[in-house]
Amino acid sequence: MIAIIGGSGVYDPHMLQDVQDISVDTEYGTVALKSGSHQGRTVYFLARHGGKHSVPPHTVNYRGNIRALQQLNVGRIISTSAVGSLRKEMKPGDFVLLDQFIDFTKNRHYTFFDDSVVHTDFTNPYCSQLRSIICQAALDAQVTLHQQGTYVCTEGPRFETPAEINMFSLLGAHVVGMTNIPEVVLAREAKICYSSIATVTNYAAGISPTRITHQEVIDIMDKNSEMIKRLIAKIIEMIPQTKTCECGD
Repeated sequence: MIAIIGGSGVYDPHMLQDVQDISVDTEYGTVALKSGSHQGRTVYFLARHGGKHSVPPHTVNYRGNIRALQQLNVGRIISTSAVGSLRKEMKPGDFVLLDQFIDFTKNRHYTFFDDSVVHTDFTNPYCSQLRSIICQAALDAQVTLHQQGTYVCTEGPRFETPAEINMFSLLGAHVVGMTNIPEVVLAREAKICYSSIATVTNYAAGISPTRITHQEVIDIMDKNSEMIKRLIAKIIEMIPQTKTCECGD
């Protein structure tokens, strides 16, 4: 089973066939998502911010979302998100395949293990097998993709200050967003392979010559929507049944 978690601007599940609305009850609440198929494979589509983009990043039900996918026996998650760039070479409209993260969130539920002591290894936060498939799919689909990028996650919903962006840059971050944590953490705890494709929508504060607006984010995501759907379709076709990664260890 494969799931797509669509971030800002990626709300269209109709890259799939036979789309149906479903809901899954979890101990963290009921999660609404869509079920469909692509090339004969079952695929679930989950809009991270809700179908009408009504859920802000700091109140997304991350535990409920990942638990629902776990209950549906999802084995792989392809995540998309909008990010600001800290690097001139990562321009608005570019795609970045994340390989590391830095967590600057403050008030989120980070784990399923509240009642037991479990320490999860995060040397490689994102699935190595999925990352290799995505790199090859981007080549085949003729989509320009930066194959590495460190994502710094902030609490939101405000955008960052230029001083914060300067600090993040000094720490080695490439892009900044508000949603990848704790999603990637929970997926690993649930032993689900997870990889994330970030779309650069703007240069971050202090780098951008203008003020940052949410409309700017949505406009770039809309512009790139067909390209990201084409890339995801290619990725789904290339995912094998057998896992060769360590995500389930």
